[in-house]
Amino acid sequence: QVQLVESGGGLVQPGGSLTLSCAASGSIFSINDMRWYRQAPGKQRDLVARISSGGNTNYADSAKGRFAISRDNAKKMVFLQMNSLKPEDTAVYYCNADVRQRANSRTAYNYWGQGTQVTVSS
Repeated sequence: QVQLVESGGGLVQPGGSLTLSCAASGSIFSINDMRWYRQAPGKQRDLVARISSGGNTNYADSAKGRFAISRDNAKKMVFLQMNSLKPEDTAVYYCNADVRQRANSRTAYNYWGQGTQVTVSS
């Protein structure tokens, strides 16, 4: 099995910055896309950013210009740099990844982390 563990969440003031980390472990041959989602109370879980194995990125409109996703394939980690944070960024942030588990199979399986709380408040 595969585990994704997020870290780096916490309380930050509006306009501040925070960097989230996600480490993958377990039965992993390689990782395809990695993503960050977020979910505020009473709302849908929405995609924030995506990064492919080759480094191509996509962002939600709400994150463009403020957030940056990156990855370290050797460490099996993905990061989310969050700048100019707003109260509406407050949510539980989840790491998500498509994991290839076998060298002789190209099938990828999707996994979720447990989430880390980000609160933007003065």
